[in-house]
Amino acid sequence: MVILVTRTPVSDRHRYDRATAHLDGPVAVVDLAAFDANAADLVRRAGGKPIRVASKSLRCRALLERVLAVDGFAGVMSFTLDESLWLARTGVRDVLLAYPSTDRAGYAELTADPELARRVTVVLDDPAQLDLIDKARSGDAEVRVCLELDTALHLLGGRVRVGARRSPLRTPEELGAFAEFVQRRRGFRVVGLMAYEGHVAGVGDRVPGRPVRSQLIRLMQARSRTELAERRAAVVRRLRQVVELEFVNGGGTGSVESTVAERAVTEVAAGSGLYAPQLFDNYRSFRGRPAALFGQPVVRRPGVGVVTVLGGGYPASGAAGPDRSPVPYLPAGLHYDPMEGAGEVQTPLIGPAADDLLIGDRVWFRHAKAGELCERFAELHLIEGDRVVRSVPTYRGEGRTFL
Repeated sequence: MVILVTRTPVSDRHRYDRATAHLDGPVAVVDLAAFDANAADLVRRAGGKPIRVASKSLRCRALLERVLAVDGFAGVMSFTLDESLWLARTGVRDVLLAYPSTDRAGYAELTADPELARRVTVVLDDPAQLDLIDKARSGDAEVRVCLELDTALHLLGGRVRVGARRSPLRTPEELGAFAEFVQRRRGFRVVGLMAYEGHVAGVGDRVPGRPVRSQLIRLMQARSRTELAERRAAVVRRLRQVVELEFVNGGGTGSVESTVAERAVTEVAAGSGLYAPQLFDNYRSFRGRPAALFGQPVVRRPGVGVVTVLGGGYPASGAAGPDRSPVPYLPAGLHYDPMEGAGEVQTPLIGPAADDLLIGDRVWFRHAKAGELCERFAELHLIEGDRVVRSVPTYRGEGRTFL
């Protein structure tokens, strides 16, 4: 279960406990006041450009609907074709599938339904992807295509790469040639460009206790922003010689201000900033309010200064390391046993606060990332003040486990 709640650290713990007292744990919570405040702050940071919501960071239709009702948010950025079609069938009118798919059944459905094809845009960056779609076709509906630009920063003549390995398309010439190729292909139309600068948007520039590393990250990000802004503008100019672009999407929660400052960009993507997970604490430019948490019940007291909670081993994706583990949040002063960490079935926690916890009390955690928490819980309980105002299903709770 995930629950939505309001915030202020020490008092928050008591509110969360009161709101969920009637529920057996483990239980997940979303603080609605914090969620709404984070949404408002993202709108402020976007400076008037629309924000496309990254669904992988929420994984809950009720919360997608809530944020899409906020002025400043428009459209969804999805993560699988199956999810895209589901969202489009259930009312979302603008879905950008941000990752290439090999879902042949999904493409058969998309190409057979002109209304779905109008609502869903797919990211492509390789001729083989078009071949796959054509082989899967069961109708003549035109497929809306978004091209993706490789945003990685290349240093030392390309020998050093900083950034995610995504699209193979990097230069204005490569993007222009591929756009021309797609436009010549019957049944496809290029409508947009996407460029996700994950090494800026997803890497904090204020690492606790690491001032030198933080400075190096800031230098890298400043150089990357300058290089990418020039290259993205050149790519957009080249594409507009070939097609009429409906949108140019960029950025993420951590780079909203710098991305929307580019004239070539028409919209920015964001999602993690709504939940404000632990990995997004380390930015100088903004501070989110923790909105999504989960509470694990104390089931054992092995000794002085130690309690054991049920479950808790919910690691985040990415390169394995301590920063991918959930963080014990409330009460303050608890940490993992370094020999055990976050456990599959039980998790020992060490610290002075342990001695004030009784069997059945809850320890509240923050996940390292955003929407991945919802893969562990079927229901989100939405909280205002110290009460649950609504309980809503996650994707998993609706029987949808897309990845």
